[in-house]
Amino acid sequence: MAVHSPHDAQARTRRFQALLAPGTPLREGLERIQHGRTGALVVLGNSPRVEQISTGGFALDVQYTPTALRELAKMDGGIVVSSDFERILAAGVHFVPDGNLPTVETGTRHRTADRISRQTGMPVVTVSASMSTIALFMDGQRHAIETSERILSRANQALATLTRYRERLLETTRTLSALEVHDQVTVKDVALVAQRVEMIRRLDREMRVYVAALGVDGRLLEMQLHELTHGVDDLATLLELDYSPEGELERGFRVGALESLTSGELLEPHTVATTMGFTDEMHLETHLEPRGHRQIAQLDRIPSSLGRRLVEHFGNLQNLFSARTADLLAVDGVGEGRARLVRDGLARLAESAYNDRLD
Repeated sequence: MAVHSPHDAQARTRRFQALLAPGTPLREGLERIQHGRTGALVVLGNSPRVEQISTGGFALDVQYTPTALRELAKMDGGIVVSSDFERILAAGVHFVPDGNLPTVETGTRHRTADRISRQTGMPVVTVSASMSTIALFMDGQRHAIETSERILSRANQALATLTRYRERLLETTRTLSALEVHDQVTVKDVALVAQRVEMIRRLDREMRVYVAALGVDGRLLEMQLHELTHGVDDLATLLELDYSPEGELERGFRVGALESLTSGELLEPHTVATTMGFTDEMHLETHLEPRGHRQIAQLDRIPSSLGRRLVEHFGNLQNLFSARTADLLAVDGVGEGRARLVRDGLARLAESAYNDRLD
């Protein structure tokens, strides 16, 4: 049996769920079998291990078509298709996997499919004639291949939750901006924004599974997902640049480290802060000085390279706010026009942050 790391197993599962999504040729063939109520067992790929447990049947090596799959499924025995789903290699095959391999399946077809997958490492798909269901067996797991309607129902619930999380992230970032203007940021304030970022990232990963499983039916969902998650990764990067303790960014100060936390741990600001990389000497109320990367990134017509030079020159956001035109002109690449853009842009951000604080 092939052994895969949890990450690799998840990636393989997502890949094959996408290949079995509505609108794909393989899904069309399986649905024709499903609607015909005949049932099937299809091994997705061939190898010496598959041949070793195969008896009877006949070799074909013909072009795959949904119609051909449906007609061959009417025969007794299983079907073997190529790993790229382009060819049907054999039909009417009787598989004899190791009966000592553990399985929790009860039906004959499902027990056989589970054991074939465990013994050969190949994905196996079954269509149940009695239950009219499709299942994928891979890496010791059974994955139900659901209808678009059922997947969409769950996806829409997750999308509604993601929409609320996005609104809360916007609220916490506006609060952080106001605190930055007033030089009142603490470790807890940064941790709360990072917490919201990770929550959105987790929902994004869940939604990606739905999008892949929906195939052509998931295009609208994918567009909505892109809109709701746009800029979240950039925000995480800017938080790291603004608030990493001196020297810690190179040593691993990362918002992405929150991925390792459980859902319960993610709700604890102190756990979030320490997991990101804030040092043990810092507590939740420790005052922080933002460097200004995030605020500068919000200014129109200011290239990111110039933004980095401004931050390096002035050191922190408060120095940037108090910089005069002459001070700005001392930065490489800043002329009269850009100096005015920076000063006016920062003034607008400060005014907006002040108004948000009043609200």
